[in-house]
Amino acid sequence: MTDMSFTEDQLAPAHFSQDRVVLVLAKLLRSMRPGDKLPTERDLAAELDVSRSALRDRLSILEGLGVLQRRAGSGTYVQEFDSTTVAAALNLGISSTRLPVENLESVRIALERQAAIEAARSADPVLVAYMQRALRALVAAETAEQRVEADRAFHQALLRAAANPALTFFADAIAGVLNENLSSRFEESQHLSPPMGSAEFLTAHQRIYDAITNEDSEAAARAVDEHFMKLPRCS
Repeated sequence: MTDMSFTEDQLAPAHFSQDRVVLVLAKLLRSMRPGDKLPTERDLAAELDVSRSALRDRLSILEGLGVLQRRAGSGTYVQEFDSTTVAAALNLGISSTRLPVENLESVRIALERQAAIEAARSADPVLVAYMQRALRALVAAETAEQRVEADRAFHQALLRAAANPALTFFADAIAGVLNENLSSRFEESQHLSPPMGSAEFLTAHQRIYDAITNEDSEAAARAVDEHFMKLPRCS
């Protein structure tokens, strides 16, 4: 049997990202589905050859991250992970490390560019239809709030059109940070060049949509880049 014992140093919270207990638990969770129940703490602690207090510490961290849910008198269950949890962690990380938000925005652009490429290759008519609906809403929008919401819906639909859950997951997490202050988005929308709702602004979105429906991945990536090049970066 594989030796699964751990030293005190390996159990230190400071080494969470390389913590062997957490890594083993993560491997276990990958084989389970949301709603599945974990073994009892006694059995799991015995299997990992760690104290129950050390195991509870790790389970508490994973519960705080939204990976697990503990139910009094019932046990610990796997929970479907929510990207908003990652957004909260990113927000804390950005605050503590003073990471420039514009750098994070560049990552978001790269994700949307890749999403456009993959969406053009798959061109799923159902998923692309959501982009069309958001585009129509953007054209019909009469207020700044409606335009911001339609724009958000369009880019969200673009990410989902790629049919790549990983792209959507990370993009949603980053968007949670970039869009944290909704009132500032309204303010920024008034100073875009071209202005949100203008013919040029709408045409930029139309180009992305057309490239995807034409299954032209190179044009789709180029349209995303051109669109974001004209937008002011976060400050």
